[in-house]
Amino acid sequence: MKVALVHDWLVNYGGAEDVVSAILEIYPDADIYTLVHDKNKMKNHFQKNAIYTSRLQKIPFATKLYTKFLKFMPKAFESFDFSGYDLVICSSSSCAKGAITPPSTAQIAYVHTPMRYAWDLFFEYRKRSGFMTRFFMDRWMPQIRLWDYASSQRIDKIVTNSNYISRRVKKFWNRESQVIYPPVNTDYFVPAGKEKREDFYVFFSRLVPYKRADIAIDACAALGKKLVVIGGGSEEKKLQERAKGNPNISFTGRISDEEVRSRLQKCKALIFCAEEDFGIIPVQAQACGTPVIAYGKGGATETVVDKKTGVFFEEQDSQSLQAAIKEFEKLEAAKSFDSKKIAAHAKSFSRERFIKEFKAACEEAVAQTKASSKSSGKSAPTKRAKAAKKTKA
Repeated sequence: MKVALVHDWLVNYGGAEDVVSAILEIYPDADIYTLVHDKNKMKNHFQKNAIYTSRLQKIPFATKLYTKFLKFMPKAFESFDFSGYDLVICSSSSCAKGAITPPSTAQIAYVHTPMRYAWDLFFEYRKRSGFMTRFFMDRWMPQIRLWDYASSQRIDKIVTNSNYISRRVKKFWNRESQVIYPPVNTDYFVPAGKEKREDFYVFFSRLVPYKRADIAIDACAALGKKLVVIGGGSEEKKLQERAKGNPNISFTGRISDEEVRSRLQKCKALIFCAEEDFGIIPVQAQACGTPVIAYGKGGATETVVDKKTGVFFEEQDSQSLQAAIKEFEKLEAAKSFDSKKIAAHAKSFSRERFIKEFKAACEEAVAQTKASSKSSGKSAPTKRAKAAKKTKA
């Protein structure tokens, strides 16, 4: 079976790219189609697969400016020719799901999210943007929304990464979808063993505005709690300035997977402040046997079990998080959290589980497409044919 895998862009390796990696374990010879590909940043990832990029790759500095190309992305993905493929898999949070396939080719889309900046977060993105960006958002976004809806209608099967995203797919595209949680490496993220946990909390994420690291910093500063902030990003310097004068709050920058795992194994809890589509980091923490203090919206509500594997805070602000930290410490003192049980819960999000479920979804899509092609090939007998048959009899 000839398989193509369409991904939005290959410019960094993150959670979406880990999904691509897991899909390639099912179909290791798949060809990859993407908007732009940064070979330096992607290093050795996917080097065994043929990678085809759009014409936008030829634009100078395309791998840095690609987010500015939204107006041209639909045409870029629709320009790929998928004739001869039996299965096309789209890994999409933007326009990759808009690939056009022949009727005889099964198309399945793993949707990380419908475009946030086109739909429910449009006004939030607009508020943070400069004058020129706002001008083009107002001018182009209605067309993008129409294309986004229209292109979603030609997908044979939609799979989403959480019930939260499944509801958004229904709202914006009026399509039903199957939920398959993304893969988490629960064989790598494991409890440390008999080592005692240390008296500090961890915030681990890209340091960008919507991750809301500021809430964790303000809450821990107010309570005098030790907090280790792991990660880098556009907000890093601003957050360091915010934490200035609080010796309990430290920043590691980007560190290795081994160092991340070590911190997650040793800390009291992970603090997670974002409203995420799914959120792999809380699952990684739980796989280490670590409880999670999470904002009670988005994907975290599907991965954290309240008062068993963590606690939630209801408002996305420092005061609400402070109350949750106090509640967590009371439950911790009462030995409400069992590392082994927390780690066992995380196993339900394993890589093996994802591969099994997604493979079955792909096979179902291919079988349905084949059955549909066969049935459409058998045309109903015409009146003339019926009459001829009757005369002959």
